[in-house]
Amino acid sequence: MAKIRISLALSLATLASGFLLAACENPNPSSSTGNSTTSPTATTTTSDTKGLKIGSLLPTTGDLASIGQQMVGSVPLLVDTVNACGGVNGEKVSLVQVDDQTDPKAGAAGMTKLATLDKVGGVVGSFASSVSTAAVSVAVPNKVMLISPGSTSPVFTDKAKKGDFKGFWARTAPPDTYQALALAQLARKKGFKRVSTVVINNDYGVGFEKAFVETFEKLGGTVINKDKPIRYDPKAQTFDTEATAAFAGKPDAVLGVLYAETGSLFLKAAYQQGVTKGVQILLTDGVKSPAFPDQVGKASDGKYILSGAIGTVPGSSGPGLENFNKLWKEKKGGSPGEYAPQTWDAAALLVLAAQAAKENTGVAIAGKIREVSAGKGTPVSDVCEGLKLLKAGKQINYQGASGDVDVDANGDVIGTYDVWTVGDDGKIKVIDKVSPK
Repeated sequence: MAKIRISLALSLATLASGFLLAACENPNPSSSTGNSTTSPTATTTTSDTKGLKIGSLLPTTGDLASIGQQMVGSVPLLVDTVNACGGVNGEKVSLVQVDDQTDPKAGAAGMTKLATLDKVGGVVGSFASSVSTAAVSVAVPNKVMLISPGSTSPVFTDKAKKGDFKGFWARTAPPDTYQALALAQLARKKGFKRVSTVVINNDYGVGFEKAFVETFEKLGGTVINKDKPIRYDPKAQTFDTEATAAFAGKPDAVLGVLYAETGSLFLKAAYQQGVTKGVQILLTDGVKSPAFPDQVGKASDGKYILSGAIGTVPGSSGPGLENFNKLWKEKKGGSPGEYAPQTWDAAALLVLAAQAAKENTGVAIAGKIREVSAGKGTPVSDVCEGLKLLKAGKQINYQGASGDVDVDANGDVIGTYDVWTVGDDGKIKVIDKVSPK
């Protein structure tokens, strides 16, 4: 975990850069939140600071930008919806948006700004587990509630059990211990006995690798490079060595736990070496975006290199999903992308917890997260209905768009997973669901 001293060291630079960016940006406010992100690190907020203030810390640039850009619209949509039905604790909710650039240093700096300059009560973020690791080390001492819609590393569960987070951490996407189990079951179901792995060398990649190896071996499979794991540098730009090593030994399949930008370079290098022929490519949530097959590119016959690849991603099947999809289409057009429902739910939990506590502080919000998400109150999937009941002194059990979002003592939820594949036309489609058991 990034040390607190790193965030403190960054704070002065962050404050200075925040003022500089505020002076240089060209705001283009949209919707009732008055928010926009106009450059990689630009942040704007409303002038109304009397009510609840929340932040978002999500990647609109960097290695996970292709997915982060699908997520980021959920938070202002939630804030607009809440403000249209009366706000929280008698005031409108305001929002500060920060691009974490898929970079732990930028994430720590952004979280420092949100906590110390903007003084938010809660933050939706981040997506990359490595960025959330840096951000939570700032959130906890500053008593800001951090809810990630996509950081799935099992490391967070372990640290929560030790009490490291003091209740200021939760997530609306299940940890990779569950996804690894689901993917291992899928691999064995398809008859793969010998698999090798290649992962991005951070909390997400290494945590997933560990869980997958353990589960796949329990199911009777063999991970042929277990003793020589292939873990690539997140800043790497060439992958010839890693591609050769990952496909060595004639595995039935290669599991890639990757991010989109660097993952596309790895898969392209493997194809160009001719080692992918006859080997099944297994992928995870870190690369599932409509743009990813194009990033990897096409083969000489015109088909996409990723044609036939299969993967898993946390699914969305909550009671509130249908209404969320309708609202998204009405306000934004089209359909929400990956992790947009989880992002909506993370923001919803922040506002509902604040209303339940009748306070807008991080301490108050953290104290009510489990009560509004997994308590014995009235089940609600509409955030405005939930706020209405809470204002009347009732208890609720929020049932989200992504799932039931029953947050446990470690800040975790359990979910199901979509199985997806890439067609010859480069289109990604969901073909099945798998539940970890």
